[in-house]
Order: sequence, then structure tokens, then C-alpha cells
Amino acid sequence: MACLALAASPLAAEPAPALPDWMAGAWQQSSGDRWTEEYWTPARGGIMIGAGRNGRGETLAGWETMRIVREADGGIAFFGSPEGAPPTRFPLVRSAAQEVVFANPAHDYPQRIRYWREGKLLKAEIALADGERPMRWTYAPMGE
Repeated sequence: MACLALAASPLAAEPAPALPDWMAGAWQQSSGDRWTEEYWTPARGGIMIGAGRNGRGETLAGWETMRIVREADGGIAFFGSPEGAPPTRFPLVRSAAQEVVFANPAHDYPQRIRYWREGKLLKAEIALADGERPMRWTYAPMGE
């Protein structure tokens, strides 16, 4: 009987994944006069708020607001809103100690968003659901 009670208890349930707090910070990538920046707040209150921008020299080419949220069901989702467009939801499909993958196969592009850490670097990739047409970024902490 004790085994049945334990198996049915909330302690036996798989824990919800944590928000990827390891993404928090100010990040930059540059090559010549081309630059990309991404900023993420620490996880607090079930949300991380992000912003990104890119350009060349002093000219802005694009920007985006983002958020990673814990949803009412306990799941995690990424919402991206490029240049003020309505946000698109990408549910979490994979999570590891320092990697998160979000996917929305119904979206035109991207369909998959992946972030991971390699040492002090933050890496990012967007692609189609099958990995085709990838775009990748390697961000270093700003000021380094």
C-alpha cells in the first residue's frame, strides 16, 4: 500500500524544467562593422524578458522582443516578436543543463530555436524543424 501511495504522490511526478537562467546577461557578436546584441533578464516571477538588435556600423538593421515564460500548465515557451509583430509561441521541446530547444513546426521560419552555452559563450541557432536553413550566432559577454 505504501508503494501505491508514493507512486501517486506529487513527489513521484517529474519536476517541471527550470527557466534557462544561464542565458541571463548582455551578449554580443561582431564581425567587422556588423554586430548583433541580445539581452536576457534573470528568471523571476516565471518569466525571462529578452531583446535583440542587429546592424552595421551605426545603422540598425532589425530588432526583436522576446520572452521565455512558465505557462499555466507548468510548461515553458518562447515568444518572439520581431520588430513589433504579434508574438509567435514556440513550446519547449528539449531541455538540458545548459541547452534549450523550442519548436513550432506550423510557423514559416524559424520553426526551431535553440540556445546553449559553451563555457562563457552563449550560442543560438534558428532553423526549420528538420534543421535545414540554419542561422547561428556565437555571443560573448558584453565588455569582454
